[in-house]
Amino acid sequence: MKIVDIESWNRKEHFNFFSNMASPYFGFTTEVDCTKAYDKAKENGYSFFAYYFHKSMVAINTVDELKLRVIDGQVVQFDTVHAGSTIGRPDGTFGFSFTPFSEDFEVFNAALQEEIKGVHETSGLRLNNERLGKDHVRHTTIPWNSFSAILHPTDFNTSETIPKIAFGRFNIREGKKYLPVSIEAHHGLADGIHIAKYLAEFQRQLDL
Repeated sequence: MKIVDIESWNRKEHFNFFSNMASPYFGFTTEVDCTKAYDKAKENGYSFFAYYFHKSMVAINTVDELKLRVIDGQVVQFDTVHAGSTIGRPDGTFGFSFTPFSEDFEVFNAALQEEIKGVHETSGLRLNNERLGKDHVRHTTIPWNSFSAILHPTDFNTSETIPKIAFGRFNIREGKKYLPVSIEAHHGLADGIHIAKYLAEFQRQLDL
Protein backbone atom coordinates (compact mmCIF):
# COMPACT_ATOMS: atom_id res chain seq x y z
CA MET A 1 0.00 0.00 0.00
CA LYS A 2 1.21 3.50 -0.78
CA ILE A 3 -0.07 6.95 0.11
CA VAL A 4 -0.84 9.22 -2.83
CA ASP A 5 0.56 12.76 -2.57
CA ILE A 6 -2.60 14.68 -3.42
CA GLU A 7 -0.76 17.98 -3.93
CA SER A 8 1.34 16.60 -6.80
CA TRP A 9 -1.30 14.16 -8.08
CA ASN A 10 -2.59 14.74 -11.60
CA ARG A 11 -6.09 14.01 -10.28
CA LYS A 12 -5.97 16.61 -7.49
CA GLU A 13 -8.61 18.87 -9.03
CA HIS A 14 -10.79 15.91 -10.05
CA PHE A 15 -10.57 14.46 -6.56
CA ASN A 16 -11.41 17.70 -4.77
CA PHE A 17 -14.23 18.55 -7.18
CA PHE A 18 -16.06 15.24 -6.96
CA SER A 19 -15.34 14.65 -3.27
CA ASN A 20 -17.30 17.80 -2.42
CA MET A 21 -20.45 16.37 -4.00
CA ALA A 22 -23.14 14.71 -1.89
CA SER A 23 -22.97 11.75 -4.29
CA PRO A 24 -19.57 11.50 -6.00
CA TYR A 25 -20.32 8.09 -7.50
CA PHE A 26 -20.73 7.18 -11.15
CA GLY A 27 -21.09 3.99 -13.13
CA PHE A 28 -22.82 2.21 -15.95
CA THR A 29 -24.17 -1.15 -17.02
CA THR A 30 -23.11 -3.16 -20.04
CA GLU A 31 -22.59 -6.78 -21.11
CA VAL A 32 -19.62 -9.06 -21.65
CA ASP A 33 -19.53 -12.15 -23.83
CA CYS A 34 -19.21 -15.07 -21.43
CA THR A 35 -19.70 -17.89 -23.96
CA LYS A 36 -16.16 -19.28 -23.83
CA ALA A 37 -15.89 -18.87 -20.06
CA TYR A 38 -19.19 -20.67 -19.48
CA ASP A 39 -18.15 -23.57 -21.71
CA LYS A 40 -14.73 -23.84 -20.06
CA ALA A 41 -16.22 -23.75 -16.56
CA LYS A 42 -18.66 -26.53 -17.39
CA GLU A 43 -16.00 -28.63 -19.13
CA ASN A 44 -13.84 -28.48 -16.00
CA GLY A 45 -16.63 -28.91 -13.47
CA TYR A 46 -16.21 -25.41 -12.05
CA SER A 47 -18.95 -23.18 -10.71
CA PHE A 48 -19.59 -20.62 -13.44
CA PHE A 49 -20.06 -17.96 -10.76
CA ALA A 50 -16.70 -18.77 -9.17
CA TYR A 51 -15.04 -18.81 -12.59
CA TYR A 52 -16.24 -15.40 -13.79
CA PHE A 53 -15.90 -13.92 -10.29
CA HIS A 54 -12.20 -14.79 -10.38
CA LYS A 55 -11.85 -13.34 -13.87
CA SER A 56 -13.40 -10.10 -12.61
CA MET A 57 -10.90 -9.91 -9.77
CA VAL A 58 -7.97 -10.56 -12.10
CA ALA A 59 -9.20 -7.67 -14.25
CA ILE A 60 -9.78 -5.31 -11.31
CA ASN A 61 -6.23 -5.86 -10.10
CA THR A 62 -4.81 -4.61 -13.40
CA VAL A 63 -6.35 -1.13 -12.98
CA ASP A 64 -4.56 0.98 -10.37
CA GLU A 65 -7.34 3.56 -10.13
CA LEU A 66 -9.78 0.88 -8.96
CA LYS A 67 -7.38 0.04 -6.13
CA LEU A 68 -7.48 3.59 -4.74
CA ARG A 69 -9.32 4.29 -1.48
CA VAL A 70 -9.77 7.17 0.94
CA ILE A 71 -8.67 6.22 4.46
CA ASP A 72 -8.54 8.76 7.29
CA GLY A 73 -8.56 11.62 4.80
CA GLN A 74 -5.68 10.23 2.75
CA VAL A 75 -5.79 8.65 -0.70
CA VAL A 76 -4.06 5.29 -0.67
CA GLN A 77 -3.40 2.72 -3.37
CA PHE A 78 -3.42 -0.94 -2.43
CA ASP A 79 -1.03 -3.32 -4.14
CA THR A 80 -3.77 -5.95 -4.33
CA VAL A 81 -7.50 -5.81 -3.69
CA HIS A 82 -9.61 -8.78 -2.65
CA ALA A 83 -13.07 -10.12 -3.36
CA GLY A 84 -16.11 -9.17 -1.34
CA SER A 85 -19.42 -10.67 -2.38
CA THR A 86 -22.95 -11.30 -1.24
CA ILE A 87 -23.68 -15.02 -0.91
CA GLY A 88 -27.25 -16.29 -0.91
CA ARG A 89 -28.63 -18.83 1.54
CA PRO A 90 -31.31 -21.49 1.03
CA ASP A 91 -33.66 -19.52 3.32
CA GLY A 92 -33.60 -16.52 0.97
CA THR A 93 -31.29 -14.31 3.04
CA PHE A 94 -27.70 -13.47 2.22
CA GLY A 95 -24.44 -12.73 3.99
CA PHE A 96 -21.25 -10.91 3.11
CA SER A 97 -18.13 -12.87 2.21
CA PHE A 98 -14.45 -12.04 1.84
CA THR A 99 -12.16 -14.09 -0.39
CA PRO A 100 -8.42 -13.30 -0.57
CA PHE A 101 -7.36 -12.72 -4.16
CA SER A 102 -5.03 -15.17 -5.87
CA GLU A 103 -4.03 -15.25 -9.52
CA ASP A 104 -4.40 -19.02 -9.25
CA PHE A 105 -8.06 -19.94 -9.79
CA GLU A 106 -7.81 -23.18 -7.83
CA VAL A 107 -6.47 -21.34 -4.77
CA PHE A 108 -9.08 -18.60 -5.09
CA ASN A 109 -11.92 -21.07 -5.62
CA ALA A 110 -10.95 -23.17 -2.60
CA ALA A 111 -11.07 -20.07 -0.39
CA LEU A 112 -14.34 -18.95 -1.98
CA GLN A 113 -16.01 -22.31 -1.34
CA GLU A 114 -14.99 -22.07 2.32
CA GLU A 115 -16.56 -18.62 2.49
CA ILE A 116 -19.77 -19.87 0.87
CA LYS A 117 -19.89 -22.68 3.42
CA GLY A 118 -19.33 -20.16 6.21
CA VAL A 119 -22.21 -17.99 5.02
CA HIS A 120 -24.52 -21.00 4.76
CA GLU A 121 -23.66 -22.06 8.31
CA THR A 122 -24.39 -18.64 9.82
CA SER A 123 -27.17 -16.07 9.78
CA GLY A 124 -27.39 -12.34 9.29
CA LEU A 125 -25.18 -10.10 7.19
CA ARG A 126 -21.88 -11.07 8.87
CA LEU A 127 -20.99 -7.41 9.35
CA ASN A 128 -18.44 -8.31 12.01
CA ASN A 129 -16.14 -9.93 9.45
CA GLU A 130 -12.84 -8.30 10.43
CA ARG A 131 -11.32 -9.12 7.04
CA LEU A 132 -13.74 -6.80 5.24
CA GLY A 133 -11.45 -3.78 5.17
CA LYS A 134 -11.08 -1.15 2.47
CA ASP A 135 -8.88 -3.44 0.36
CA HIS A 136 -11.71 -5.26 -1.37
CA VAL A 137 -14.23 -4.75 -4.17
CA ARG A 138 -17.91 -5.34 -3.49
CA HIS A 139 -19.68 -7.79 -5.78
CA THR A 140 -23.25 -8.95 -5.91
CA THR A 141 -24.97 -11.34 -8.30
CA ILE A 142 -28.62 -11.41 -9.32
CA PRO A 143 -28.87 -14.89 -10.86
CA TRP A 144 -32.64 -14.80 -11.40
CA ASN A 145 -32.80 -11.88 -13.82
CA SER A 146 -30.88 -10.04 -16.46
CA PHE A 147 -30.82 -6.25 -16.16
CA SER A 148 -29.85 -3.12 -18.05
CA ALA A 149 -29.59 -0.86 -14.99
CA ILE A 150 -29.24 -1.27 -11.24
CA LEU A 151 -29.42 0.96 -8.17
CA HIS A 152 -27.19 0.20 -5.18
CA PRO A 153 -27.95 1.26 -1.62
CA THR A 154 -25.40 3.97 -0.85
CA ASP A 155 -24.16 5.66 2.29
CA PHE A 156 -23.59 9.23 1.12
CA ASN A 157 -20.27 9.51 2.91
CA THR A 158 -17.55 10.64 0.52
CA SER A 159 -15.00 8.43 2.29
CA GLU A 160 -16.99 5.44 0.94
CA THR A 161 -14.71 4.64 -1.98
CA ILE A 162 -15.00 0.88 -2.51
CA PRO A 163 -16.14 0.04 -6.07
CA LYS A 164 -19.34 -1.96 -6.49
CA ILE A 165 -19.85 -4.54 -9.22
CA ALA A 166 -23.07 -6.42 -9.97
CA PHE A 167 -23.68 -9.35 -12.29
CA GLY A 168 -26.99 -10.67 -13.59
CA ARG A 169 -28.35 -13.71 -15.35
CA PHE A 170 -26.78 -14.14 -18.77
CA ASN A 171 -28.78 -13.63 -21.95
CA ILE A 172 -28.50 -15.87 -25.00
CA ARG A 173 -28.53 -14.23 -28.42
CA GLU A 174 -27.60 -15.94 -31.67
CA GLY A 175 -25.95 -18.79 -29.79
CA LYS A 176 -23.78 -16.57 -27.58
CA LYS A 177 -24.10 -15.85 -23.87
CA TYR A 178 -23.93 -12.27 -22.58
CA LEU A 179 -23.44 -11.48 -18.90
CA PRO A 180 -24.83 -8.18 -17.57
CA VAL A 181 -22.26 -6.29 -15.52
CA SER A 182 -22.67 -3.02 -13.68
CA ILE A 183 -19.80 -1.15 -12.05
CA GLU A 184 -19.88 1.90 -9.79
CA ALA A 185 -16.89 3.87 -8.49
CA HIS A 186 -15.97 7.15 -6.78
CA HIS A 187 -15.45 9.72 -9.55
CA GLY A 188 -12.73 11.48 -7.58
CA LEU A 189 -10.59 8.36 -7.89
CA ALA A 190 -11.56 6.92 -11.28
CA ASP A 191 -13.10 7.90 -14.60
CA GLY A 192 -14.92 6.15 -17.42
CA ILE A 193 -11.63 5.22 -19.07
CA HIS A 194 -10.62 3.21 -16.01
CA ILE A 195 -13.90 1.29 -15.96
CA ALA A 196 -13.43 0.70 -19.69
CA LYS A 197 -9.96 -0.75 -18.98
CA TYR A 198 -11.46 -3.10 -16.39
CA LEU A 199 -14.18 -4.22 -18.80
CA ALA A 200 -11.71 -4.77 -21.64
CA GLU A 201 -9.47 -6.90 -19.42
CA PHE A 202 -12.48 -8.74 -17.98
CA GLN A 203 -13.56 -9.61 -21.52
CA ARG A 204 -10.04 -10.72 -22.40
CA GLN A 205 -9.91 -12.96 -19.34
CA LEU A 206 -13.30 -14.49 -20.17
CA ASP A 207 -12.06 -15.31 -23.67
CA LEU A 208 -8.92 -17.16 -22.52
